[in-house]
Amino acid sequence: MSGARARQRVLTTLALATAPLAAAGPALAQGAPGTEVFLVEVHRAEGKLSLGTPVNLTARSGYDNQPAFSSDGTLLYYSTIGADGHADVCRILLSDRSRRCWETTPESEYSPADAPMGGVSVVRVEQDSTQRLWRLRDDGAPELLLSNLAPIGYYAWLDASRLLAFVLGSPPTLVLADLRTREHQVLATDVGRSIQRAPAGGVSFLQRDGAAWLVRRYDPGSGAVLSVARGLDGSDFHAWLPDGTLLMAVRNKLFAWDKGQWNQVFASADPAHQQITRLATSPDGRWLAFVSAEP
Repeated sequence: MSGARARQRVLTTLALATAPLAAAGPALAQGAPGTEVFLVEVHRAEGKLSLGTPVNLTARSGYDNQPAFSSDGTLLYYSTIGADGHADVCRILLSDRSRRCWETTPESEYSPADAPMGGVSVVRVEQDSTQRLWRLRDDGAPELLLSNLAPIGYYAWLDASRLLAFVLGSPPTLVLADLRTREHQVLATDVGRSIQRAPAGGVSFLQRDGAAWLVRRYDPGSGAVLSVARGLDGSDFHAWLPDGTLLMAVRNKLFAWDKGQWNQVFASADPAHQQITRLATSPDGRWLAFVSAEP
């Protein structure tokens, strides 16, 4: 292992131990189960939502997590941690399941997503352990996008130049940041890790309400933060289908919010799907990606 990569491994381990960004990191180091990324087809028949059979896209021992679909729905990004503790981002071409990983940097990268200006945006754990927003261009070259906002853990693009970011702290905050003006403002405090583009416009997120979560949405037109639903106990991740269906998962079950209540739409007896966490949906609503702990 090179000196730079060995040094980054130490820094990455420190970052994993202190940040919600990669909470599975210390668990892996202690020999606990890793995580896998699954893909499942979404069906609707007579107004009812159902899921097909989940397929394991990663199928290896270790951390594979943080799935996100490309804006055209042809790719699924995810983050992966290798045996040396170094994190890289990969993408899977859904048509043939081929994959490409960006492995040319000594830093660790997480939270991949399509960047509006091209390439893939990531949260990078820099060599001094700073966590900022970067992008990896199509040729793999890195570019810093936000120099004055850290430590970022998660984010969602609002438009071509603005995003909402989960910024670590006590408590963590939701920050609206503008790449053009370099200005940013706090929209909410005590927020969760799940931040998603909402089909009604804007970006949704989870915010603490006592011991529970509220699903809330930032409306860019009015600047208001609106409450959408009360989150499910035991879950801190959510996602949307394009028709406005809100999804959350608890253990081995998936629920949809409809008419003011949560309805179960999927349950699995498979040992591989007993701890479902992160959710992502394709732009056309055909596919759902989720993460589950290895049995």
